[in-house]
Amino acid sequence: MTVLGVVPARGGSTGVPGKNLRQLAGEPLLVHTLRAALAATLIDRLVVSTDDAAIAAVARAAGVEVVDRPAELATDSARTEPTLLHAADAVVGAGHPEPEWIVTLEPTSPLRTAALIDRCLELALREQPGAVVTVAETRENYGSREGDRFRYLFPGQPRRRQERQPLYRESGTVYVTRTSLLRRTGQVLCEPLLSVVVADEEGIDINSLLDFEIAEAVMRARKGS
Repeated sequence: MTVLGVVPARGGSTGVPGKNLRQLAGEPLLVHTLRAALAATLIDRLVVSTDDAAIAAVARAAGVEVVDRPAELATDSARTEPTLLHAADAVVGAGHPEPEWIVTLEPTSPLRTAALIDRCLELALREQPGAVVTVAETRENYGSREGDRFRYLFPGQPRRRQERQPLYRESGTVYVTRTSLLRRTGQVLCEPLLSVVVADEEGIDINSLLDFEIAEAVMRARKGS
């Protein structure tokens, strides 16, 4: 096995209670990620890591293996990396070989496509970096505040948005990490770090009820196009 896909989907959610099972376009949010992951051609094995029985039932109904996540890895403050390593250990403990790569697919990116997942994996398999991260382009003018004073991060940018040099933000849509480096460093983003640019709609990240509405509107527009 070369590539292990891990969908971390705990039961708790501070911003939107029950977020991973909340309906989006007639299906639980989680299912949109599972469908894309199952359709990706370069994922050899896919698991959902969860502490929640209802989430586990949805995953199994979709034909996805479940790794039972211990309570200490399912708190609001728990980091993603130990969850990924726990999932990898569970797969290896079941008699499967250590994966070379782990793909992290958060349920909060329901508009990602199987093609995007494969693009990220193709880049990783071809270039052999430490990790691959998806990024989204922005031409916003960012800065910081000290009291009431505003300081631009990049002074002197043109006032017209179209004339600014693009910046990129981590989108959280797909992460590909070399397993050996994840074990050594405890980090998902390992150097050398490569990137894949996502389309605006694929970069939508669900963290609020408004995000659900936006994602549903985009899905309706997709069906109507």
